[in-house]
Amino acid sequence: MNEYRTHTCGELRTENVGQEVKLAGWVQSVRDLGGVVFIDLRDQYGITQIVTSGDDKKVDEVQRIPVESTISITGKVRKRDEETINKNLATGEIEVFIDTVTMLGKRTKNLPFGVNEEKDVREDLRLQYRFLDLRSEKLKENILLRAKILQFLRAQMIERNFTEVQTPVLTSSSPEGARDYLVPSRVHPGKFYALPQAPQQFKQLLMVSGIDKYFQIAPCFRDEDARADRAPGEFYQLDMEMAFATQEDVFNVMEKVMYNTFKEFSSKKVAEYPFPRISYRDAMLKYGSDKPDLRNPLIIQDVTEMFQNIEFNAFKGKIVRVIATHNVKDCPRSFFDGMTDFAIKECGAKGLAWLRVNDDRTFQGPIAKFIDDASREELLKKTNSNAGDAIFFIAEQKGIVETLAGQIRTELGNRLDLLEKDVFKFCWIVDFPMYEIEDRKTCL
Repeated sequence: MNEYRTHTCGELRTENVGQEVKLAGWVQSVRDLGGVVFIDLRDQYGITQIVTSGDDKKVDEVQRIPVESTISITGKVRKRDEETINKNLATGEIEVFIDTVTMLGKRTKNLPFGVNEEKDVREDLRLQYRFLDLRSEKLKENILLRAKILQFLRAQMIERNFTEVQTPVLTSSSPEGARDYLVPSRVHPGKFYALPQAPQQFKQLLMVSGIDKYFQIAPCFRDEDARADRAPGEFYQLDMEMAFATQEDVFNVMEKVMYNTFKEFSSKKVAEYPFPRISYRDAMLKYGSDKPDLRNPLIIQDVTEMFQNIEFNAFKGKIVRVIATHNVKDCPRSFFDGMTDFAIKECGAKGLAWLRVNDDRTFQGPIAKFIDDASREELLKKTNSNAGDAIFFIAEQKGIVETLAGQIRTELGNRLDLLEKDVFKFCWIVDFPMYEIEDRKTCL
């Protein structure tokens, strides 16, 4: 028999009834029910219920085992009574009656927080006791999911004849999108290595040297602030390169990889490939972002030319964009006031003009008096608006209007509950500009 265990805590089933087994793991809970003591023993693979009865000399020893201690037990597998079966556990039909208990690591101090307890714990406390934090079911599942996804990605790339190459971590500094992390050299005092922000130069070297298809689950080191979805300092990406390939060749590979990966690891629907190709210009115009959420059906439209001759000072000399929302006749005035407050307080806009479409196709709203009949009909036609719809206006200078319109579009989609929540929708943003036009004053 193995010194510590013959089975994992997620392995035993009714077919093991009667077998002498040995398990090892962490004590998740101890329940003393008047002379009958139950222990939930946990490891990476699951939980098994361990039991000892009142006529067993082990009761006193078992009931004093501190939670989160590590033990190894031997015992016999037996079937649970019908009324005690736990259908939430894979091992819920059996339990192990204790024969011997060996303490492998006793908890000697009070826990700073309960493992797997349903309550918020301060992040600094969790990080201080990271070894406890990592015992939680949520973090364990995250780690295991990440490992499975990486294995799946690796298998798909190998299946497509890509060669995995581990590129150097210490390199020379090169211009990328963020600051480098620098590492002082011991053998060259006063000189520094840089940690790569991405394997860009290395994979290009591989291409010109004759490696036809390269990939790597690559660490990228960037000295930038933390983000909601990225730890400060580093993140990992599926990096790839192909020789003698066009943009479409790259798209064809990655579309299948992305589709298969999301379909494998999510219960949500995944939009079929080929993914839409959207130019950068169109993305910034229609969605106000170069990473648009296509689950939101709202589209931004440009009406600058239409308002050039309208006597409304807020639109003069500005680019004017509109977002038409349909079937919002039941929205109270507070909804429109709330959107205006959001635009001003959260987005930094000077205001947010809007119009409702009445049953007779006239306008109601703060700027209705500035819209003549001809402009009204043109606007209704352009936005495909009818009675019960509303139109929101964003007017600003180029470079600002896109961002504001994108923020308003996102907020409208959320407040009106328009997003398709059970689907992933991907796209390619193409034709990125090579240069940005800067304000001349900043260049002098």
